[in-house]
Amino acid sequence: MTRNYPSKVSIVEVGPRDGLQNEAQTIPLQAKTDFIHALARAGLNRIEAGSFVSPKWVPQMADSAQVFAAINRTPGVTFSALTPNDKGMQAAINAGVDEVAIFAAASEAFSQRNINCSIADSLKRFENVMQMANDQGLRVRGYLSCVMGCPYEGDIAPDKVADVCKTLLDMGCYEVSLGDTIGVGTPGHTHRLLDTLLRDVEATKLAAHFHDTYGQALANLVVALQYGISTIDSAAGGLGGCPYAAGASGNVATEDVVYMLNGMGIETGVNLNAVLAASNAMFGHLERKPTSRTYTAMLAKCNRSF
Repeated sequence: MTRNYPSKVSIVEVGPRDGLQNEAQTIPLQAKTDFIHALARAGLNRIEAGSFVSPKWVPQMADSAQVFAAINRTPGVTFSALTPNDKGMQAAINAGVDEVAIFAAASEAFSQRNINCSIADSLKRFENVMQMANDQGLRVRGYLSCVMGCPYEGDIAPDKVADVCKTLLDMGCYEVSLGDTIGVGTPGHTHRLLDTLLRDVEATKLAAHFHDTYGQALANLVVALQYGISTIDSAAGGLGGCPYAAGASGNVATEDVVYMLNGMGIETGVNLNAVLAASNAMFGHLERKPTSRTYTAMLAKCNRSF
């Protein structure tokens, strides 16, 4: 069946949060804020800048309040943060975030391992968070993990994903980001998932958040685009991973997504060279190379740093 691609795609840059939270080394505050500013200058207007979670569990995000205090609030750019509970939500409000995100899993085992409660209990916990966000006029985005596979349960049934997705939307999330957290999905998985989800959920309320563990992320994104999904999560340089899934690699790289969409004639408003420069600077702090194929190819072609 022939499908039309969107003419424009909104890219949500998750590198400063979902990417950097997995790093073992401490990243200086200045490096984080420089990274965020560089991403904004590149034309990325939705940037996940931090997370208000317990520093015991995610030490890299312990300075999120300082990050939000230090970044320049570029007009037209939304700076968001992950908020797991009432305490985190209050901290996010105090920091002046533009938008918040909550998260759930489509896998019971992953939910228990990740946040020590069932899916139903995790959603119950977010009722106060949603009310606090509504009182502040803050939009809430939902993240849904393990939509195509779980490190503990294996394959996840699309119907199960649909149930949790609809619950998040019914709670008031304006959008749900579908996370292939361990990167096991293939185009076939993506077709089956979206065939099920789009029976009851509009494509405009969904985003694709694919990890590239098996090199399938771009192929899966093409399928998502065919179904009319026009929001893509990505991380500059391919930052990220999953601490609860051995071998899971990072998010699909923003550079690779932009390069692909440029070649498809799909508008993003993102400057590819500027993203490459942002990745180059951050990975310089990390003392390793990005996993982005586009970064590697263009670096070799230009024989220089960006």
